[in-house]
Amino acid sequence: MWDYSEKVVDHFLNPRNVGEIDEPDGVGEVGSLACGDALKFTFKLGPDGRVADAKFKTFGCASAIASSSALTEMIKGMTLDEAEKVTNRDIAEFLGGLPEQKMHCSVMGREALELAIANYRGEGDGTKRELEGDVVCHCFGVTRNDIERVVRENKLTKIEEVTHYIKAGGGCENCHEGIQAIIDEVSGARRPDEARAPEPKKKLTNVQKIRLIEETIEREIRPRLRNDGGDVELIDVEGNRVVVGMRGNCANCKTAQFTIKETVEKPLREFVSDELVVVQEECES
Repeated sequence: MWDYSEKVVDHFLNPRNVGEIDEPDGVGEVGSLACGDALKFTFKLGPDGRVADAKFKTFGCASAIASSSALTEMIKGMTLDEAEKVTNRDIAEFLGGLPEQKMHCSVMGREALELAIANYRGEGDGTKRELEGDVVCHCFGVTRNDIERVVRENKLTKIEEVTHYIKAGGGCENCHEGIQAIIDEVSGARRPDEARAPEPKKKLTNVQKIRLIEETIEREIRPRLRNDGGDVELIDVEGNRVVVGMRGNCANCKTAQFTIKETVEKPLREFVSDELVVVQEECES
């Protein structure tokens, strides 16, 4: 049983500002139902340029609901410059603390707010966060910049803490070495130039390429998809064109194309060849 503060329980049982603003000035959506947490955040500015109203709709646990509710209360009356300085730590402290394993809920709220502000400024439709920096955790699409930020802002020192905050490292665990290197760099225990440089990829024969693709699917990709009840099947390899079939929950998922690019193509380009292009098999009519 999680040890929730009275304020978390209050915001969970009596959430403030639930719903969606009609004709909002900004909207931000993060997470997905497939991953277990999803949040839609909207706000409206008043004539003075300050946040007059903010609402949320979320699918998630008590911490996700409480964090979203708290965020809407916190930013009312703020300018956007003030609101974008709100950190996930601020949200957690407003609630009197969150269980360490639930800190990712406060991070989700902050990300939704940032997307909504960017949407207001014409920097996107509020539904997709542009990944900045190299992806370190392919299971959850977490970049080096994401990890550096959460480590620095929350003074994290362990891989499992990073997992609690942004889920990075919670899947296949192949990124643990990279996460630890970032923690060391941020803490000053290791200089960036001491990080191990990736080995250059060798030119592959067709047989080697197919074998390496199969190994990467089995080691890097299939475990991630199976965590959500999905799977992938290698159909064909034509030069640098890799044809796959999505199976299980992934077969009829509305985000199948995103899954193919983020969860299938990216690992194959990283571990096999950056020239690979992954496409989905054509369905028979």
